Amino acid sequence: MFDAIHDVVVVGGGPSGATAAADLARKRRKVLLLDRAGRIKPCGGAIPPRAIRDFEIPEGMLVAKVNSARMISPKDQRVDMPIDEGGYVGMVDREHFDPWLRSRAGAAGAERADGTFEGLERNDDGTVTVVWTEKDGGATRRTRTRFVIGADGANSAVGRAVLPQEKVPFVFAYHEIVRTPDAAAGADLEPKRCDVWYQGRLSPDFYAWIFPHGDTVSIGTGSAHKGFSLKAAVATLRADTGLAATETIRKEGAPIPLRPLKRWDDGRNVLLAGDAAGVVAPASGEGIYYAMLGGRLAADAVEEALVTGNVRALAGARRTFMKAHGRVFWILGIMQHFWYSSDKRRESFVKICRDKDVQRLTWQSYMNKELVRSDPMAHVRIFFKDLAHLFGFVRS
Repeated sequence: MFDAIHDVVVVGGGPSGATAAADLARKRRKVLLLDRAGRIKPCGGAIPPRAIRDFEIPEGMLVAKVNSARMISPKDQRVDMPIDEGGYVGMVDREHFDPWLRSRAGAAGAERADGTFEGLERNDDGTVTVVWTEKDGGATRRTRTRFVIGADGANSAVGRAVLPQEKVPFVFAYHEIVRTPDAAAGADLEPKRCDVWYQGRLSPDFYAWIFPHGDTVSIGTGSAHKGFSLKAAVATLRADTGLAATETIRKEGAPIPLRPLKRWDDGRNVLLAGDAAGVVAPASGEGIYYAMLGGRLAADAVEEALVTGNVRALAGARRTFMKAHGRVFWILGIMQHFWYSSDKRRESFVKICRDKDVQRLTWQSYMNKELVRSDPMAHVRIFFKDLAHLFGFVRS
């Protein structure tokens, strides 16, 4: 039994898929948003002002506003990086943020369904049939559609069904959401500060974090080393910061890709977006803004293909994204490969973060999602300071 034909089926209802579904529904396209209910991705929850502006995220969705970050080195150097001029980074809790995005897509006109993607079938008329099962082992459904957007996360099942598999580096992330303790409990925690721990004992190749979420706190870490115990590292971090006895609300883990795929579409009618396309920033692991942008670009590309009948429009999503952010991803990838490779280098990296030029340019780039070009001498100064640390001219 086939459902009526859709213009687009979006598989995955996270920030990328929900954004794509909402954008296409606003264009009066017949959209099905298929999501496997109950999944919450481990995520620090940080979203920059650019995301709040571009995607009209209301104040009420922010559980906290962070105005500084603290970097902690292997030798326990603690470097504060305040955001100047009253700026802030918004924090969201994915348990509530993702359902709100899906509801917004529904309000825009997208049809919603809870179910699990099973496969794709090609039809003689050029359409594709999405095979999926209803929630809790329900009936098998078949939805015929002109286009499919796969926004179903890392190791995308949609991507595996239609694209050659690429070897992409992954970090497996794990966090525990705990109740925010009373100030009198003496925990090492500030409600408007994100703490980032660059210590090999907590992550041999990435970092650990403590991010405030208002009434709750995200405590997590990530690593690509399969033998490294993420749960043990989080337990250590909780013990070190006075959060061991704090009530644990939930625990989550998931792989995070750290390089955009070389190809996002099949040249016919399937296009990937978000984590499925690999758009998580190396070094930082930031994904929400890039996922939402990827969803919007996917929606734009599919809309163009629907209007013109030219499926080559699908490739425009990746082309536009990489033109805007490919250089940043390349730089962050090099930074992660070099600075996160040993505690000695992590120590130097945290020391570099004391520099006011580094702090200012880092925040300006993060908040606005573009490389800062207005102060070339600051970049020159940072370059020579990096060389000094690299060659050991500066003592850690």
